[in-house]
Amino acid sequence: MSIVVTGASGKLGRHVVEQLLEKVPAEQVTAVVRSPEKVADLAARGVRVAVADYNAPETFDGLFAAGDKVLLISGNEFDKGRVRQHSLVIDAAKAAGVALLAYTSAPATLTATLADDHRGTERALLDSGVPYVLLRNGWYHENYTENLGPVLEHDAVVAAAGEGRISSASRADYAAAAVAVLTGEGHENATYELGGDEAWSFAEYAAELSRQTGREIAYNPVTPEQLTGILVGAGLPEPMAAMFAGVDAAIAEGQLVVDSGDLSRLAGRPTTPLAEAVTAALKD
Repeated sequence: MSIVVTGASGKLGRHVVEQLLEKVPAEQVTAVVRSPEKVADLAARGVRVAVADYNAPETFDGLFAAGDKVLLISGNEFDKGRVRQHSLVIDAAKAAGVALLAYTSAPATLTATLADDHRGTERALLDSGVPYVLLRNGWYHENYTENLGPVLEHDAVVAAAGEGRISSASRADYAAAAVAVLTGEGHENATYELGGDEAWSFAEYAAELSRQTGREIAYNPVTPEQLTGILVGAGLPEPMAAMFAGVDAAIAEGQLVVDSGDLSRLAGRPTTPLAEAVTAALKD
């Protein structure tokens, strides 16, 4: 039996594999990647590396074995049919007879276009009959803290979220929940709504940045249409810019407030505060 992590070279996948190695022997972990050179360090530690691509169904032939536990990390190629990509992984897992397939989805409360592929993948997974876990991940702190350059350049946080709040947490927090499911028992056919312990608003985020930088950083609320234009001007394709603006509109409606407590319960500790994530980002 192996614990198999798809997208293992990605930002979330890396966290998952690293935390798995704290709990199980390396030879029990399989990292599925497109570019094996990106995980050469993991291979050197004894992790099995498998090369597969969501766009190439044949690369998943024989990858899984009966009894495996699989973490399907959602792809980020929004223009390539993510439900189709995810379904080929689900089909391969079903054919192999895996013991569990966990999928990183989105909160049930999120109705923005971004969530459509997640809902489609959930339906495919439930229809497959494979024992499943839906890890409905909320937003990552890093969605904001990893790109502080424009904020610090203009001393402004720009968003179309109004006074909406977000229950974000760190990628390491969400990884801890996934690891708990993959290494624990009794999670079959469970759904977890995952979010940080404390919700925050963009005004509070700007205030925290101001406090830690000693500068006056303002929150400049804009409309979704204005944000789409700003993002297109920054080089994003218009459909993607509109999708991100749609997420902000959903935040304004409270759709990314997740107060189930599932994340901290699975992780076995409180989630990472936003202030801590800001501190780490400013040190980089």
